[in-house]
Amino acid sequence: MSTTSIPSARTRVKARVSFNRFRAWLVACAIRPEARLWLVIQLAILHAVIWTFILINLKAAQDVHMDVAEAYGWGQQFLWGYGKHPPLSGWVAGLWFKVFPAADWATYALAMATVGVGMVICWLLSLRVVDARRAFLVVVMVALYPIFNFKGFKYNPDLLQLVTLPLLVLAYLNAFEKRTWQSGIWFGLAGALALMTKYWVLTMIGAIGLAALIHPDRLRFLLSPAPWVAIATMAVAMIPHIVWLAGVHFVPLTYAGDTYSLDDSRQVHQLVAGYALHNFALLALPVALAALAMALVPHWFTLLLRAPIRIVTRAWGRGANASVNVAQALNVWIIQIIVAIGPPLGALAFSIYMKTDWGISLFFLVPLALVAIPALRVQSAALFNIAAIWLVLSVATLAASPWIAAREMAANAGNTATYGARSELAHELTQAWHTRFGSRWAVVAGTMESIQPMVFYSPDHPAALMPLEAWDSGLTSRDDARKYGFIGVFDPTDGRLPAFEKWVAEIAPNAERIVMTTRRFTHGKAGPAMSWNIYIAPPAK
Repeated sequence: MSTTSIPSARTRVKARVSFNRFRAWLVACAIRPEARLWLVIQLAILHAVIWTFILINLKAAQDVHMDVAEAYGWGQQFLWGYGKHPPLSGWVAGLWFKVFPAADWATYALAMATVGVGMVICWLLSLRVVDARRAFLVVVMVALYPIFNFKGFKYNPDLLQLVTLPLLVLAYLNAFEKRTWQSGIWFGLAGALALMTKYWVLTMIGAIGLAALIHPDRLRFLLSPAPWVAIATMAVAMIPHIVWLAGVHFVPLTYAGDTYSLDDSRQVHQLVAGYALHNFALLALPVALAALAMALVPHWFTLLLRAPIRIVTRAWGRGANASVNVAQALNVWIIQIIVAIGPPLGALAFSIYMKTDWGISLFFLVPLALVAIPALRVQSAALFNIAAIWLVLSVATLAASPWIAAREMAANAGNTATYGARSELAHELTQAWHTRFGSRWAVVAGTMESIQPMVFYSPDHPAALMPLEAWDSGLTSRDDARKYGFIGVFDPTDGRLPAFEKWVAEIAPNAERIVMTTRRFTHGKAGPAMSWNIYIAPPAK
């Protein structure tokens, strides 16, 4: 004889009460001063951990991006600049890899740690503009922004700006509010830190300067010591890097001019349009999900049946809103508008190659700019909804990541740029060098695309030398290549091959020349085969 157990009404009520208590606890933690910082830090850590594992799965058949390998190479020496860029991204990578090994997973952990720190700073920035309830909504919107997850897989100066630029805006809002010389010092140091990340941050510095001039309270700020102390502090802090710039004849500016100048106006227009559409599409996701979270507050189903339009309109109201500091919100709106339209207009005016990745650092303020609209009403239930949406999407992506990776590999089976076995080549070349010379492989020469993976994956981590580029990193030299010997690595399909072979003939005429082919197998599936022209020049006797 069998019996069927039917949950009692008391059990169902208890479950409902427990769920409601958990939701209330989350909202309370997001708002209470003694708990909200720890909640945001825990959110950032959980986000970083989940997405590190997602990226490990998604990129299992790939080597790390060349930008990541380049940053690793820079971090092997703490210089005041690295040819193309200021030094901060190299310094951060150097410190990170003093603790963690040169492994793929560690690079994804570095990228996610970077965006996690950026999330916390975005939350601190939001508290200068809105109340704690809205600030929590902002930080979860940021976590849903693809720049902070899918698109944030490669650590480079662009990604590091998600730390330094929010910090810069936070320091500006602090200085604008306090108007003291102490706040000016912090503002200036934040500006120097941002400039030491990438010169592109001049767009944000310019936008902040214009916001200070446009804001109705500009005289109170400009007549205080804060902006002038900030300018002086930033100038003093930048002196070592400026000395380095002069010493290398301002080669990063040469790099920018040679690499990103275009003569084809039609291509410029296409790139600007692509930049705008790309960033609009990325921003649409967190905005749409936040709108969904605010719509699904209590009684939404009843409204859906009786008055569907109220699901949208009830989130908007009239009158004053004590949850928003309008003066600071005005700063955020001005800054975001300027950085949204300024760079594309500048690209059109000066015929600049506009990369979509340049928007990575410029749109972290969009969630705050929208949430700070005073007419918007944010109910407490929306905080739980947005957190639940983030968690469900993150866990679902983690579960699906092996399948996504397999599908991507099958669809791009012949893509050597993505699936080429550069790490295998690095290990084979290291073994070849040790067999021939019994010493450490010190220098690898070639193009960035070919040699940066050798720097990262070889156990010897040779210094990169790019003889065909005027903006070499400064980590090694042609004299070092002659003294210690080098291995040249070059893609035979690259049109610059004759120039590189001419350089090898001049510096090492007796270099051994061979061709090597590599292929990676992932989960029993073969990736594309790649052939390389290899030049092995022995150390000087």
